[in-house]
Amino acid sequence: MTVQIATSRRGIPHARTLALWARAAYADAASATKFPRPAALTIRIVGAAESRRLNRTWRGKDKPTNVLSFPGMDAAVSTAHTLQPAIILGDLAVCAPVVRREAREQRKPLRAHWAHMIVHGVLHLLGYDHEDEHDAQRMEALEVRILARMGIDNPYVVALAA
Repeated sequence: MTVQIATSRRGIPHARTLALWARAAYADAASATKFPRPAALTIRIVGAAESRRLNRTWRGKDKPTNVLSFPGMDAAVSTAHTLQPAIILGDLAVCAPVVRREAREQRKPLRAHWAHMIVHGVLHLLGYDHEDEHDAQRMEALEVRILARMGIDNPYVVALAA
């Protein structure tokens, strides 16, 4: 797992924490998918300009977004001085300013929203999506279960105004 910080570190969880969340999502969801092997993942934390550029280039949407997922492929990776078959799960680009803004607007703890974005992105890399109601419900239920195992509240429950 590689973590790249390409923006201000303000409010960004430690790389070990990001990796812990990604591994939890992978371990939980990968057993039910075609990804039973070890996986390599890059998480890149970006600013609004880079997120906007990536979103415009790859999705045709000219605005920054919270998380973008770029699937990888099968490969051999070096682990513990050996070459073994593994999956290059892919790359996540997480936009720190958007995550901060969303957490504030949704009245969610920033750390919990970061965890949700990492879990959400990893699930996209594993083939989950929310293009239709059935798929969205399936993906959201999995997110809720993974986050609950980490002690994080359901991200889809709207916080009541204070």
